[in-house]
Amino acid sequence: MHPVEQFNMERHDRVATYAEDAAFVELSRDWLRASMQRKYVYNFDWMGRPIIQYPQDMVAMQELIMQVRPDVVIETGVAHGGSLVLSASILALLDMSDAIEAGQLLDPKRSARRVIGIDIDIRAHNRAAIEAHPMASRIRLVQGSSIDPLVIKQVRDLAESAKTVLVFLDSMHTHDHVMAELDAYAPMVTPGSYCVVFDTFVEDMPRDFFSDRPWNVGNNPKTAVRQWLASHVDFEPDLAMQHKLMVTVAPEGFLRRRA
Repeated sequence: MHPVEQFNMERHDRVATYAEDAAFVELSRDWLRASMQRKYVYNFDWMGRPIIQYPQDMVAMQELIMQVRPDVVIETGVAHGGSLVLSASILALLDMSDAIEAGQLLDPKRSARRVIGIDIDIRAHNRAAIEAHPMASRIRLVQGSSIDPLVIKQVRDLAESAKTVLVFLDSMHTHDHVMAELDAYAPMVTPGSYCVVFDTFVEDMPRDFFSDRPWNVGNNPKTAVRQWLASHVDFEPDLAMQHKLMVTVAPEGFLRRRA
């Protein structure tokens, strides 16, 4: 067997054992709970912009972008813009890779690859920092509710020429809002690509863990994902991703559109 094939097989087999390792699963969930209580997730930057994600989920985002090679990444939830910058930077690397392979000079201004970021409240200081960032030419900001029909149409128009679309949903985490986002944005996902629903882990935390937020056990992204998937058989959860990560805010949330 070729060494690369052997390495990949060993990794696949190893990851497959994690889901059956009850002690490891419990330890990972306990660490997620303890770290979330301590606001650990707020501690990181990507290319100088705060990104409110666990390092494991940042790696997952990078892997999916490299795997799917999208023309457009749609993200609901902007905050400080770190996630948009992450996506844009990986798209830039894809363009660089394509240019090298084709023996051409890279011209970022002519790239079709871009990130669309949607938020109901893009604060002025965050907008200014995002628009001044080296990745700004690849980022389009849309202010408004992600489930407003006019916003949805604007995003659809921005993405209509894309051959491959990847979606990250990370705004309001109530059941009804996520259901509406899935109805709006999952149809834009191209076959073989993903719609990733963040913060499904809320369902696995103790009740009232987020006492100052409207989401809770029974009313969160995971309950929405489970209900939505029941009537959308063209999507399936990629459980291998969460088993590989073990610590992730998106268990059952990596939704792959069947090819």
